[in-house]
Amino acid sequence: MHQTFQQSVIDEFRANAGTVGGPFDGTDLILLTTTGARSGKPHTTPLGYVRDGRRLLVVAWGLGAPLHPDWYRNLLAHPAVRVELGGETYDCLAVPAEGARRDELFARVVAEAPGYADHQEATDRVLPVVVLELPGPDPAAPPVRSLADKLVEVHTWLRGQLRHVHDETEAHFAARAGRTGGGEPPSPGLGLQIRQRCLAFCQALEFHHTAEDGHVFPAMEDHHPHLRDVFDRLRHEHRAIGAVQSALAALLADAAVAEPDRFRSELARMTDKLTAHLDYEEEHILPLLAEVPWPPAAPGARTA
Repeated sequence: MHQTFQQSVIDEFRANAGTVGGPFDGTDLILLTTTGARSGKPHTTPLGYVRDGRRLLVVAWGLGAPLHPDWYRNLLAHPAVRVELGGETYDCLAVPAEGARRDELFARVVAEAPGYADHQEATDRVLPVVVLELPGPDPAAPPVRSLADKLVEVHTWLRGQLRHVHDETEAHFAARAGRTGGGEPPSPGLGLQIRQRCLAFCQALEFHHTAEDGHVFPAMEDHHPHLRDVFDRLRHEHRAIGAVQSALAALLADAAVAEPDRFRSELARMTDKLTAHLDYEEEHILPLLAEVPWPPAAPGARTA
């Protein structure tokens, strides 16, 4: 899609809550924003999709080109993506399907949009099917009224994502251990779902710690100089956790994790270090943030 035409589609989509005319009249479209694999800059692409419950299925057919489209390569490097659907915007995890699951989901797509079968026939590469899981509301989530609440919310998400990665990894090992019969041995890789979730977790954790080191901790330290040792310890732990993140990122560099045993060991090390770090931070930092309102008031706004 030519860049100027693509931008006109994006503008029309956003101006009309997802409705686009012309050649896309009647087509179900989303805007998918990925982070450039090399540039690190955001890139937005209009894509057709097929809804499957709370999941959106998109196919990386790339106009029949011999290589996968840029947006697909971007999400392999940065699995956290933004989806605009109608007038709503969601932060999602992008997970390409593999093997039999890919074939099952592709059949689901073709049942809704038969043209994709022609697209697959026209190319030698297997067209990837990417699953975008829309987040649902969490009625059990406590309200966020202070910066302390916000920190707990972020920590709860980090702990939850780490549990997901751990559970999926252990399920993978259990399936491999329980495999019987002949045929080809299972792939040594951990699978794209585990890879994507772990990579998204690592990138979110790095962003969180960078924000704390660069903004949150210096501001708090100015007001609480007697806690300098606490902030020094937290910063030191950030560096130690960052070293484990780097080891995991190296293992996740390819689409398939080729050293699952080493990955499992590094994941256990990450779990131990991060759990102790979050517990220590909450013990010492949360009381200082309980009276700081969230979201912060706009500059010049009056407070009651």
